[in-house]
Amino acid sequence: MTRYDALQAATEHLQPPFGVLDADAFADNAVDMVRRANGTPIRVASKSIRCRDALRTALAIDGFQGILAFTLPEALWLADEFDDIVVGYPSTDVDTLRALAASPTLASRITLMIDSVDHLDLIDAAMHSEAERTTTLRVCIDVDASLKLGGGRIHIGARRSPVHDIAQATSLARAVVQRPGYELVGLMSYEGQLAGVGDNVPGSPVRSMAIRAMQHVSRGELRERRAAVVAAVREIAPLQFVNGGGTGTLESTSAEEAVTEIAAGSGLYGPGLFDTYQHFRPRPAAFFVLSVVRRPTPDIATVLGGGWIASGAAGADRLPTPAWPSGLRLIPTEGAGEVQTPLRGPGAQALRLGDRIWFRHAKAGELCEHVDQLHVVEGDHIRASVPTYRGERKTFL
Repeated sequence: MTRYDALQAATEHLQPPFGVLDADAFADNAVDMVRRANGTPIRVASKSIRCRDALRTALAIDGFQGILAFTLPEALWLADEFDDIVVGYPSTDVDTLRALAASPTLASRITLMIDSVDHLDLIDAAMHSEAERTTTLRVCIDVDASLKLGGGRIHIGARRSPVHDIAQATSLARAVVQRPGYELVGLMSYEGQLAGVGDNVPGSPVRSMAIRAMQHVSRGELRERRAAVVAAVREIAPLQFVNGGGTGTLESTSAEEAVTEIAAGSGLYGPGLFDTYQHFRPRPAAFFVLSVVRRPTPDIATVLGGGWIASGAAGADRLPTPAWPSGLRLIPTEGAGEVQTPLRGPGAQALRLGDRIWFRHAKAGELCEHVDQLHVVEGDHIRASVPTYRGERKTFL
């Protein structure tokens, strides 16, 4: 029995649309991520998971430690259960900032992200009175990991933090340690141009070579700069962690002595994004399933729904991928539609109304914004049906 046959048999009683998590593939991906990280702990990026049961499963595996949350409201919610949470992005949510500052327990479990003194000023201004500030807030500085060339005229990578060099990092670090009510505990730098860009673009060898060349230059520049920044900031504050990397750079980031942990999560689900990486290939573990509702021509089958588009720069790489049955592809002039998605190819000819089509999302956790539960398949049966964030009535972004 193929994996497709097993998943299909386990879920044949369900009515599409629904989401599926292949527990066996998830476990294999976790083991491989730990192997690739080579002893460096992996902090699970909740943005890429968005399901508390899946977070629990990952954190029960040796090699995974802590959560990288994406919003402070999410972190406060997760802190009821988990005790090591770094918020990956700065927050201006004054209500949750007040709640954090008023609770010693929450403040001990959650680390805020900042990249400027303005963030400290905003947090201080959010307090109505000193009575709301009963504890010290843990903070982490986000250091920009992008590659800048030509005196900054060329920018490659995500535009995240204004803190890029040693002077900027140490200036902000001094501001933190000199201000009452804050403790500088960490540094973070996410190299999106390395971890989030595949280097083996199908049908485009020239582009693939250009990406590899860019990544080679960026990897060397960041390794030296990150080590220098960390060393300089450690002269100011005894950092508890230095976070870097992502699923796509587990090997290279773990090789940096300055990095103490790696943030990763997408690799557990194995979305379509990773089909364009040369050095590793996770097993597809997360799917959504739709029904064929139309046969407009003998070589086209149309499913209901399908427009589950990934965030980022619009393009074909943000579209879902038909996984099973084989021999199906999206039609470029229509793509994946909100209410219908036509599929063409030799695999469409044998399809009938009501047949199920299995898709992979281009990214990872965004799948969970479309379904309220994931049906967890182990072997050839559903082990459990667990709520996503949406299923727990949590929509943080």
